[in-house]
This record gives sequence, structure tokens and C-alpha cells, in this order.
Amino acid sequence: MSKRSVVIDDSEKKWDAPTMDTTVLHWEWRTFGAEFGAADAAFAALEPELVEESNEIYLLSPGTDTGVKIRAGRMEIKELEQVDEASLEQWWLAMSEPFPLPLDAANGVCAALGVTALSPGKGALSLDELLAALAAPERGVRSVGVHKLRLHYTVNGCRSEVAEVVVEGETTRTLAVEATDAARLTAAMQELGLSGRENLSYPRWLKAIVGMNA
Repeated sequence: MSKRSVVIDDSEKKWDAPTMDTTVLHWEWRTFGAEFGAADAAFAALEPELVEESNEIYLLSPGTDTGVKIRAGRMEIKELEQVDEASLEQWWLAMSEPFPLPLDAANGVCAALGVTALSPGKGALSLDELLAALAAPERGVRSVGVHKLRLHYTVNGCRSEVAEVVVEGETTRTLAVEATDAARLTAAMQELGLSGRENLSYPRWLKAIVGMNA
């Protein structure tokens, strides 16, 4: 398959994921670190199907690990449905709305973050207005910018990625595998030699990086 390269910024969506519909329940596994052992060699032998670069803003709250972020000018919320006995996490995309954000959608963000709702009577909020409201002392939400350079692959029928991420000037790597079928995902992890590593979502990892404890 030929490689495609795209750039997604925070104002315009330029690419729609061609593989898996994340609005349905799907299983995810992710790890962070400088190296991934045998998996590095396995991915080095493959041609990336897509190279994607983006700037994103994650919204972090002490009381929840829900995935709340802004990407390509859209507000996205990923809800955790369950965690299985193998520590795989089942997620679904609960919101993907463009800015300006209507009040009911903005309060949906507040609910996902476990903070107090916005006052009635507000109109649609711009990105800057929403970030300012969430950062107010009574809510205390922290916004963290994340730059990603992601290489996408398919392993055992599972959507997979290896990415370089930059947070607060520090660079690290992350590797993820996801699928609608947990058994298929587990088989892909075994194929890549990843079994036994900790499954760590972006929100939990970012909160550790910035010193915010749930």
C-alpha cells in the first residue's frame, strides 16, 4: 500500500480516518517509552500506510480519566466503557463537534470532566472561551498541548500506530493497537512481543507527566 502523509492542525480537519469507526465500542492498548523491543523491529519491516502529524489539546481533570481533547478544530470526547481481565480498555467516541461549541455540548464537556456546568444563557463558545471557562478556579481543568507524529499500520487486522509525541518540550514515543475484537487485539500484541507491558491511556499518561493525580 502506498504511504500517505497528511498534516492536521487545530483549525481545519484535513483527513478522515479510513479504517475503524471509533463511534462504536472498540478495544485499545497503548504504552509509552523510548523503545518497544521486538515490536520496533516488526514495525521497521513494514511500510506505514499513513503518516499523520497533528497539534492537539488535551483537557485534564483530577477526578476523571475520560479522553477529552481538541483536534482539527473539533471537540472530541472518548468514554471508557470497561476494562477487561487482561487490562484492555474498551472506548467509544461520545462527541466530535466543531467550534464554536453550543452550550449543551460545552456542558457535555464539563460533565465528561466531572466539573461544574457553565451558566445558562451563554451562546456558542469559541475554543478560547471554552478553555478560559474550564480553567476557572471552580473547575480547575488543565489544558496540555501535544504534538504528534504518527505512523499507522495494520497488524493481524488491527489498527496500529507508532508515534513520536512532544509534551511541554519533552519528546517520547508511544505504541498503540486497537480493534473491535479483544481476542484479535491480544493476538496482535503477542505477535509484536508486547504482552506484559502496562496499558496506559493518553489521559493517565499526561496527568502523570504534568503532576495531576486522579
